[in-house]
Amino acid sequence: MIRYCPYLPALVAHALRETRRGPVVHDAYNIITGDKTMSETNQQWLLKQRPTGMLGPEHFDRVESPMPQPDLAAGEVLVKTLMLGFDPAMRGWVQDEPSYLPPVALGDPMRASGVGQVIASQNSELPVGTLVQGLLDWQEYSIGNKAGGMPLQPLPAGTPPGMALSVFGSTSLTAYFGLLDVGQPQAGDTVLVSGAAGATGSVVAQIARIKGCKVVGIAGGEEKCNWLRDACKIEHVIDYKAENIDERIGQLCPEGINVFFDNVGGDTLEIGIGHMADFGRIALCGAISGYNDETPAPGPHNLMLLTTRRIRMQGFIVIDFLDRAEEAIGQLMEWVMAGEIAWREDVQEGFDNIPATFQRLFDGRNVGKQLLKLADPE
Repeated sequence: MIRYCPYLPALVAHALRETRRGPVVHDAYNIITGDKTMSETNQQWLLKQRPTGMLGPEHFDRVESPMPQPDLAAGEVLVKTLMLGFDPAMRGWVQDEPSYLPPVALGDPMRASGVGQVIASQNSELPVGTLVQGLLDWQEYSIGNKAGGMPLQPLPAGTPPGMALSVFGSTSLTAYFGLLDVGQPQAGDTVLVSGAAGATGSVVAQIARIKGCKVVGIAGGEEKCNWLRDACKIEHVIDYKAENIDERIGQLCPEGINVFFDNVGGDTLEIGIGHMADFGRIALCGAISGYNDETPAPGPHNLMLLTTRRIRMQGFIVIDFLDRAEEAIGQLMEWVMAGEIAWREDVQEGFDNIPATFQRLFDGRNVGKQLLKLADPE
C-alpha cells in the first residue's frame, strides 16, 4: 500500500485511538496483552550470505527461535516490533567492510530503524506500553537498551509509528543537516537534488524551497515528477528516464549550481560537478546507483573542477548530528504543521515480506519512505 500523508489528521487520529486503549497486563513468564497470550517463538530474518551484485531475499534465512525471556538486566527492555524502516544505506551494512557501523555478522538478524512497544521493562524511563524507536532487528521481539548499544528513544506522545520513521525520522534528519549544515544554501541560490522523489531527497528539495532557493529536482518517471511538482511545490523537475539530464541542467541552471545534494552518485554526480558554479558546495549523501554493482564504478572524471572552481565536496553521516536531533525535529514539525512539507509512506505488510520490501529500494518500485508494518500498538 502506498499512502500520501497530509500532516495533521494522522496525529489527531492516533491520539484518539490512544485514549481508547485497554489495559496491558504482564506477568513474569507469559506476556499477555488483554486476553491474548503471545507466541513463545520469535521469528527472525538472518543474514545468510553477503551479496555480490543485486541484493535479494535469497541472501537471508527466515528462522524461528525461542522468544527472548523477560529476565532483563537493569535498564533493558523487551520490545515487540511494530514497524520497520528501510534506507539505501542498509545495503552497506551487509558488506564486510569498515564503516560508521559494524557490519551485520553472518547468522545475525539484519538490523533496521524501527518502532516497537515495550512489553517488559527494567527501565523506569521506558515502562511497559511505551512506544520506542531506534535501531531494531528483522525480528518480532528483541531486547533493547543493552549495555554498549544504541539507546531506544520514546516516541513523542501522539506520533504514529509511520511518521516517526518517515517525516520525523532519520531520512528527514539527514535532509535537514545535510542541506543546511553541509550545503549551506543562501536565499537565491540554485540547488540541485538527485533522487528528489525519495524520502531524503524530497525533504531536501522542500527545505531548499522554504529557504528561498531555486530548486531543481531529478527523479525517475512521470508519476514521481508530478508528485514533486504538485505536492512538494518544486517548480523545476527533470525526469531522468525521459530527458537528458546534462542538457536539462544546462537549460535550467545557466549560471551554474550553488548547492548539489547528491543521493545517486555515478554519472549523475559527474554531470552535477560539471555544472557547479564557482565556490559551490556538494553534499554527498549516497550513491544508490552503485550500491549493487559487482565491481565499483569509475569515479567522476572531472574532479579537477573542484580545484579550478573552488568547489567544496563533503560526505556526511546523520549520526554526526544526533546531538542536535531535537532542533531538527522541532523545525520539521513547524514546517509540517504549516503544510510546507509533503511526504509519502510506502507501507508494505507482513513478516514474510521484509526482504522483498528492502529490495523495493533498488528496483524502482519504492515511492517515498519505505516502511513495513508488522503490528499495531496495543
